Amino acid sequence: MADYDVIIVGGGHNGLVAAAYLARAGKQVVVLEARGQVGGCAGTESVIGAKVNLCNCDHGLVRSVPLMDELDLASHGLEYLDLDPGQIALGWDSPGAAPIFHSVEQTLDAMAVIFPGEVDNYRNFTKIALPAAELLVNMASEPPSTRSLLSKAIGRQTPAALTLLRWSRMTVGQVLRSYFSDEGIMGPAMCTGPAVWGLSPETPGTGLGALAIAFKHVVGLGRPIGGSGQLTEALAGSIRAAGGEVRTGATVRAIGCEGAGVRMVELEDGTVLETETVIVACDPREALVKYLSNPPSSAKKLVDRWRHQIPDEGFESKVDARLSEPPRWRYYHEGNNAERYASVGFTDPLSASTLVAPDLATIHQAYEMKSRGEILERPMLFINMPSIRDSTLAPEGEHVFSLEVLFTPYGLKGGWKNSGEPERWLDVAATVFEPGFKDSILDWRSMTPDLLESKLRLPKGHATAFAGGPLDAILGRRRELTRYTTPIDGLYMTGAATFPGAGVWGASGRNVADVVLRDLA
Repeated sequence: MADYDVIIVGGGHNGLVAAAYLARAGKQVVVLEARGQVGGCAGTESVIGAKVNLCNCDHGLVRSVPLMDELDLASHGLEYLDLDPGQIALGWDSPGAAPIFHSVEQTLDAMAVIFPGEVDNYRNFTKIALPAAELLVNMASEPPSTRSLLSKAIGRQTPAALTLLRWSRMTVGQVLRSYFSDEGIMGPAMCTGPAVWGLSPETPGTGLGALAIAFKHVVGLGRPIGGSGQLTEALAGSIRAAGGEVRTGATVRAIGCEGAGVRMVELEDGTVLETETVIVACDPREALVKYLSNPPSSAKKLVDRWRHQIPDEGFESKVDARLSEPPRWRYYHEGNNAERYASVGFTDPLSASTLVAPDLATIHQAYEMKSRGEILERPMLFINMPSIRDSTLAPEGEHVFSLEVLFTPYGLKGGWKNSGEPERWLDVAATVFEPGFKDSILDWRSMTPDLLESKLRLPKGHATAFAGGPLDAILGRRRELTRYTTPIDGLYMTGAATFPGAGVWGASGRNVADVVLRDLA
């Protein structure tokens, strides 16, 4: 008799979501997480005398999935603080910023303060982009199948579906340039999309990345009180409340097969757990190439494909600092900007994440430099101060400063050990604030790609993300990524590497639970 109905390998948010739904459906489940805490990149940890998020703390698309109600996450401690504006776009050479509110009209009013020439352009963009973004969110809300996806992509939503198809064949640079003219808008817009995936604005097939701004108008952004990890802790609580197990410090050695299907999972300490259903919620390549033992001949093509696929290298870094006082943005406090911004409802420039970016040509240059192990003098920055709204993150009177830096290559020229880059990023960030920012830093730490590899177990410091689009999902290309199934009976996939991907969303975990329950039935 099997020890568990389902074993989930990996305790990131998608693995936890899948386990919570399965446990609530009456299945005996266990989540195996190698690290000492669940959450993966969505987690929060206590360092430098404060609580910091391992990655960005902004939750948007995950709130489009009804996890809160269906998994009763509020009863397990999850409470959100709404952000509006949810994001602020700032070009390195712009005279000011454009706050992106949930309301399109309020965003247009705020954009007119610094970018009056882009107001009509942004209005025209949202008329096309919002229906497409809404359709994509809708498409991701249930397990993909050709019939279900096509039914949502035709009929009254045909124009939006055509937008998805057309933009998916373009570069994001082509899409943005067809609507906007100011690099102070286009550069930050690029940073919310393909730049996060490590791609250039001129990379073919990245056009849907332009929808990243539109999502801010479709789903309001928020942050869990206590940090991003409160989401994953609440999910773990939901699993346990339904009778499931969550094991940390449980490193998997092998996923064993017998005949046509999986039969067990073996841990590094020699423990063998028997099951006929395994959900891989970690890096797909590592699971299929490193963990899979005695796979059936039906899986040979799949395993060979992943074995010969060259792993991507990480390109994001993060610096967290504890400050004695909050900084002051230069652009906001220069001249009479504060008064002008306040007149359109923008009075808090510190809470939302600010994207500081160069123009598209320079972002493409940064992409080329990345392959040479080099970093821009003024790189793309994600800056936020989560403690401005959430006082639980830092000691009284102090604040947490979060700085994410894009296109910081795993293969840095000269290596990361003893590199002065992370401190240089703080110096660069200081230039967008009024004097005194560096003096306010009480303590700080950096997480560069090499540390993401060693501490978060991300191969080469890279968090795999779904590289396809709606057409791939409709056609079922790479079934393990778009349908969550494999040629091995009982072996399934979930996580950011599978449809719909895109950071903290949870749709993949919810979808794979439906697929597994259907198959078990």
